[in-house]
Formats: sequence, structure tokens, C-alpha cells
Amino acid sequence: QVQLVESGGGLVQAGDSLRLSCAASGRTFSSYAMGWFRQALGKEREFVAAISRSGSSTDYANSVKGRFTVFRDNAKNMVYLQMNSLKPEDTAVYYCAAKNDFGHYSDYFRYLYWGQGTQVSVSS
Repeated sequence: QVQLVESGGGLVQAGDSLRLSCAASGRTFSSYAMGWFRQALGKEREFVAAISRSGSSTDYANSVKGRFTVFRDNAKNMVYLQMNSLKPEDTAVYYCAAKNDFGHYSDYFRYLYWGQGTQVSVSS
């Protein structure tokens, strides 16, 4: 069982930075790949970033590549999403999720556990 709790969202201006945190319960955190997804108002959920179990591999959506960085600290059971140069189009509810199989990081239906989401709002 994995329980995920997200934090770090807020209201910022374009160009600002935020770091989202996702705290995971349990002793098997390192067994899961972790993903970040977002859903804007009136739009479908979309993949943002993912990181492998060890942190050796990452994937990013093209829309955030070069601006966002996903990293994890398995000793602390934490995964983070550093968001720089935020744009109004980044406004969404952001979710972290856990996945226990290899690959297919962009497929939300392959993730077993989800956080409650945290709102990120970016004004122009």
C-alpha cells in the first residue's frame, strides 16, 4: 500500500518557480516509478514528467521539457517536481502517482496510486 500526499501548489505569476512535493508512505517507495500528471479546467489529464525507481531515468512532456525537473529522494520517500519559468498554460491541478512496472510512463491508467492533487495557478 502506498499513500501519496502532495503539497507545494499555489498562485504565482508567470516566470516564477514552484516546487511540488509528494510524500509517500510505506517501505517500498523505491519499488515504484513515479509520475506527475496535470489536469487543467475543462481539459483532459495529461502527462507531465516521470522518474524511474532509482531516479536514473526521467521523461518529460514536450511542453515542460527544459523548464521542469523531476527528482526523488528514496531515503525520504519523496518525489519532487521543480517547475521553473512557469506559464499561464501550466495552470492545472497537479497529481503525483506511483507505478510498479517498467516503462509506459505517460499512460495514466498504468499507475496504481494517486495523490489528491495540488492546485497550481499561474497568472500572466
